[in-house]
Amino acid sequence: MEKIKEKNGQIKIAHLSELPLLIGKEVVIAGFEIALFKLANGTVKAIENKCPHKQGPLSQGIVSGDYVFCPLHDRKISLEDGLVQKPDVGCVKTYDVTVIDDNIYIDF
Repeated sequence: MEKIKEKNGQIKIAHLSELPLLIGKEVVIAGFEIALFKLANGTVKAIENKCPHKQGPLSQGIVSGDYVFCPLHDRKISLEDGLVQKPDVGCVKTYDVTVIDDNIYIDF
């Protein structure tokens, strides 16, 4: 998909209709891997696609509520703030998401 830089500093990265409910989608922007998720309540979240523990692809993780579980070692990561939940430690970068019509934009 073509990436479009918008005037307000946001980048169009996907269409909402392409994003399955509770299943991650990997998007690559300028060499950065981003995991997109559409939650049960319809909100869209974007985080760095690599677990801080062993760089597991978070887009392939299981979503539960506002969390994704790393597919490699089951680390629980908040989709709100990127923090790995205790007793584990670490964090991933989160991105602000805006949905306009069927288009998903992130601040990058």
